[in-house]
Parts: sequence; C-alpha cells; structure tokens
Amino acid sequence: MSLGLPSHLAVRAVTESFSRALNTIGLVCLTAALLAAIAFQAADPTAVLWPAMIAITPMAVLLLLNRRAQTWFTAVSYLAIGAACTYWYILTFYSQTQPILVSDAFSISSPKIALLVVAGPGVGLARAVLWMISGYLAAEIAAAAAILQAGREWSVDLTTAATFLSVIAILGLSHLSLRRFRRAQPLLHRSVRDEEVATMRYRIEAKAAALMHDTVLSHLAALSSAPDGGIDPALRRQIGRDLEVLIGEEWLNDKAGPVDGESGTEWQNSGLRHAIEESRALGLEVETTGDLAAVSALGREASVALGQAAKQCLVNVLRHAGTGRAEVVVYGTGGEVSVMVIDAGKGFSVAETGSDRLGLRNSVKRRIELVGGTVQVWSTPGHGTSIMIRMPIVERDSAVAG
Repeated sequence: MSLGLPSHLAVRAVTESFSRALNTIGLVCLTAALLAAIAFQAADPTAVLWPAMIAITPMAVLLLLNRRAQTWFTAVSYLAIGAACTYWYILTFYSQTQPILVSDAFSISSPKIALLVVAGPGVGLARAVLWMISGYLAAEIAAAAAILQAGREWSVDLTTAATFLSVIAILGLSHLSLRRFRRAQPLLHRSVRDEEVATMRYRIEAKAAALMHDTVLSHLAALSSAPDGGIDPALRRQIGRDLEVLIGEEWLNDKAGPVDGESGTEWQNSGLRHAIEESRALGLEVETTGDLAAVSALGREASVALGQAAKQCLVNVLRHAGTGRAEVVVYGTGGEVSVMVIDAGKGFSVAETGSDRLGLRNSVKRRIELVGGTVQVWSTPGHGTSIMIRMPIVERDSAVAG
C-alpha cells in the first residue's frame, strides 16, 4: 500500500486514495437508492415515492462538494443533512400501504452505506475510523427513527453493519501495511544507494580502463615502433601531458577534455574537433564532411566521450591501418548524432580482433556505451575499416533534472 512513495508521503497518498474510493462508493450507493425508488414507483403507481427521490438529491450534492473540498464544514454538513435525508428516504418507504418490512433490504441500506463512508479531513487510521463511526451512528439513528415513526419494528441492518466492519478492516490492514513499509524503507534506500555506488564504480573503472589504454598502451606501441636514436619531441610532450593528467586524476571529472561551459558543445570547442586536430598534429590527414554543427546538440559528457572515442579511432588508423588518410563524416537526425570514421587501409577481421585492438573495445565501444551510445564496426582485410558511432540527443533540461 506504499504506492512506491517515500514514507512521509505514503500515508497521505494512501489516505487520499481511500477517501476518493469511499466517496465513489457513496455516489454509487446513492445512485442505486435513486434507481430503487424509481423501480418501486414504476412497479406500484399508487405508491408515493417521489419524496424519497428528492431526498437523494441533497446527499449527492453534498457528497460531491465534500469530495472536492474535504473540509470539516463539508464533512459535518454531509453527516447532518445526509442523516435527515436518510430519515426522509426510509420513512417514505415504510409509510406505504405495503412497506418493505426488512430493514436490511438493499434499497433501504443504500443511503445508509452512502452516509457511513463519509471521508472527512485529516490523515491517519484513527481519524478515518472516527469519521466512519460517526457516519454509521448517524445512519442507524436516522433509520431507526424513521422505522419507529412509521409504526414498524426495527431490527439490526446486517448489510450496513457488514459494510461498516469490512471498510474498518480494510483501513486497519492498510495501516499495518504502511507500518511494515516504514520499517522496510531504510533497507530499500540502502539498496538503491548501493546500486548507485556500484554503477558509479563501474563508470569510473570503465573510464580508467579506456584512459589507461589511451595513455599507456598507445604510447608503449608508439615507443616500440619508434626509430632508433631517440623519441620524437612531439611524442615526448604528449606522453608528459598524459602523465600529468593521470597523476592529477583530472580524468575523474572530465575536466581534462577540451569541452567546458556553455560553448563546450559547439563545433569549434567540441571534443570531436579537438580529436581531429590532435590527430592531424600526429601526421594523419583527416577529411571532415557532413553536418559538423550537429555535434552541438550533444551534452557535455556525450561530447567529451565522442571526442575521446573518435581520437582513438583516428589513432588506430595512423598506427594500424597502414594509411595516412581518414575521413570523418558527421550527420544528425531527429534523435541522434552519428559519426563515421572511415579509412581505406589494411582492414582487419572483426571476429578475430587481436590484443592490439584493445582500444576498440575499451576506448571506443565501452566509452560510448557509458553515455548511451552504440558503436558498429565494419572491416574487411585489404579494403579498409568503417566505424559508426551513434550518440542519442538528450534534452539539456532533462539531463540537468536527472
């Protein structure tokens, strides 16, 4: 009965739900009472049952007002005027020449049930029970007065009593359920917290694995293929910068990337453009085509991840494809931005990806998947490689709210 709400909201939410349910039951009972009066009138045209039909109207109006406002005034007014209307309704039936002699007949019980399910203001089991007791007593007193005034014998109304006890039992079970929920909620909160911590740890580990490949394995591969006689100065500077990033742990908050502030998602300051420029500085000829401005639709985190993944793709072209040219194609649709990195190099068998392709798994696929994107790779030995990166466009307001 918690409705998935926090404990401080669940009690009020459940109480309001019960109040609306009880008011709906009351309206159904009043409708049934009206239809019963109409049916008896049609069956016996000599009977005078129109006062009973009129008596239902004020009750229905007050019940609707109480359902909308649910104040002390509307609840008490419904009890007082409803008791008078119930008295008039039952007296009309029992004053006929052939009255309904069984007081628990449904036609007599309907307005009484509508009166006992009054839902007054306040939250909690005790107040709800007090309102129901007040309604039950008002209904029974009004019915007894009407029956005795008509000169008939009064007896306990079993239908109304059973309804009263059933609703009280439901309220009690609901209260017990809420108490169990309050005890269980700290455990639920702890479980959610542990899940969030596990997710955060996974993201950090994935980011660390991708960065480790970018900075360590890639540079080791570059060093192993470097000619004898010393390291290229540009490579030395790049290794130094990457070591500073690792030691300073700036990678934990992505501030080491080129994207910052409001301008971070614009093309000139996007992670993709910086990745292309860095690859060109390493000696790769990169041709860009398509709708480059589409990357401005990406959020900051997605733009950083896209730039880092694209850089790894371009570095792979330079180191493994056996070609000095690559093409980057950008285009955007209604819900995503797609980037293709294409080369006409040696290619490779995707199913037989070797240990030298760790960057494709960690620095590209895993990194993109962490921000909700997907990566597809097509490669044929001797005919080059094409890598498609798809990034979903998330509304910035929604991202901030989340």
